[in-house]
Formats: sequence, C-alpha cells, structure tokens
Amino acid sequence: MDDWQPSARIETLRARARLLARVRAFFATREVLEVETPVLGHGGSTDVHLAALSLTATTGAGHERLWLQTSPEFAMKRLLAAGSGPIFQLARCFRDGEVGPRHNLEFTMLEWYRPGLALAELIDESVALVRELLPEAGPRRLRRYRELFREQLQVDPFTTPLESLRRLAGEHGGLDMNDADRDGCLDLLMGLVIEPTLGREGIDVVIDYPASQAALARHHRDSEGERVAARFELYVAGLELANGYDELTDAAEQARRFAADNARRRELGKPEVDVDARLLAALEAGMPAGSGVALGIDRLLQLALGKARVEEVMAFASPRC
Repeated sequence: MDDWQPSARIETLRARARLLARVRAFFATREVLEVETPVLGHGGSTDVHLAALSLTATTGAGHERLWLQTSPEFAMKRLLAAGSGPIFQLARCFRDGEVGPRHNLEFTMLEWYRPGLALAELIDESVALVRELLPEAGPRRLRRYRELFREQLQVDPFTTPLESLRRLAGEHGGLDMNDADRDGCLDLLMGLVIEPTLGREGIDVVIDYPASQAALARHHRDSEGERVAARFELYVAGLELANGYDELTDAAEQARRFAADNARRRELGKPEVDVDARLLAALEAGMPAGSGVALGIDRLLQLALGKARVEEVMAFASPRC
C-alpha cells in the first residue's frame, strides 16, 4: 500500500490549476491557439545530452518502435508547416534518467511558436509571461554566454584549449573529464558554477550560446566573429526556466545536424535515435520563419510556491508514479 497521502498536496494542485489557467489566459489575449499533439512519434531527440525513451507498439503497420517526446517540438512544427499560425501547448514530456530536485522523468512543458516573430520579440514575450506568473521576479538583464565564462571562470568558452577546459571541469565537478568533449565541459561548468548565480536579482536572459549547443536553431556570427546559436535561456533564482530558438527551417541542414548527432552518439557509445522523417518532410514542404520557446511549468510552479524540489509540485513524481 502506498503511504503517500494526496490530501497533503491538494492545495498545491489547486495552485497549479490556477497557474495553468493564467497561462491560457495570457495566450488567449494574444490570439495564440492552444493545440494538442501525440506524445508518441516515429522519431526522437538526437541531442547527445538527452536520453529519449522508446517503446515497441502494435500499430496498423505492425510492430513499430515509437518514441516518447522529450518536447512537443517536432509535431508542433508540422502544424506550423500546415499553416496553423501561432500556437502553444501544455504537453507531457519524458526524459530518461532525469530525477532530482529540478528534474523528473515525466514533466509538463509549455511550448509556443510565433511565425514571423524575431527572437528579440520572443524574449520580450517570455519575460512578460514570467512576470505575469512571478510578479516579484524583478528587472530583466541580457547576458552573453561568452561574457559569463570570462567573468566567472576567466576562460573563453570558444578559444580556451580543450585540455584546459577538461582540467577546470574536473576540478569543479570532482569527475574524470579526460574524455569529455568541449560541450560536455562547458555544460558542467555552466551548471555547477554559472547557473546558480543567474536570476538572483531579476530575470537573466543568456544569449549567444555555441552553435554546437542548439541543433534546431539558426546560427549567426557574434560581435567577435564567432559562430553562435540564435538561442536564449531565461533564468530566475538560479533556475533555468525557458529555452528559445530562432527556428531552423532548412530541411537539408536539419537532416545533416541529426546525422551529426547520431554520429556523435556512436562515438560516445550511446544508442542512436530514430530521425523524425515527418519533421524533415514538413520542413521541406515549407515551415514559416519564426521563433519558439519551451518553458518548464513544474519549475515555474516550484518558484511560485517556494518549494525546494520539483516533486513537491507534482501529484505523483517518479518513482511514486
């Protein structure tokens, strides 16, 4: 018999319902359509830093491997290509191995897409939504990824030799990083050293990530000529809440990046992930240029209610589910 008492969290569930109602009201006033898409797809996220979950299902085509979505992005982009216009979704998402104070195997993602909207405008909208739900969040500050590493770690994430980054990451993480790649070192340093300092006096928006850290975003050159991703992340109280892109619409380039991800997976001894051919077909048919962002609803509620762990704002977190 499970000794967990749902009544102990009923008020939290009520607060959650109120927050979700405010999210829907926010988008209703902006004429952004709410949609629903399947959590199962024929392809998964190839991102080497994510672990997608798959299953074998009996379908009309026989026994097929299907993938639980790590975000609703692929299906929503197919809707964009079909002419949906601006859309949002509150979706259940799944990522293997992610359990901790800020993570759960299954979680709720708010994701929305704005055809024709520049990334800077989407940043404005994202900040407006966070302020709607966290009125005391404070002022916004724009930070560049490179500046943060220079200020807090005295290294340049783009030019510092890999061996130096491995040594620094090993010192901070207490891990053997001798086989880690550049992004692995940077992710560890970002998570352990830099992220906890962000959003402490307001809303910090980080931009100009390395191009290698945004497989579904456009790339451009920064002020120093470095190739960077058209991407932002939004932080409050040391917690990453949102991740947004100027969306890649080139089908051939997207296919190349998926292939590169799976090649890297093979090098690392990780399982390959099926590429979503339906997404590539939608991009080939023509997805409108624009921007999109994903926001962790459970983390947002965690901040709104002052909870230490994300499981405290869920009815049945892993493994109690």
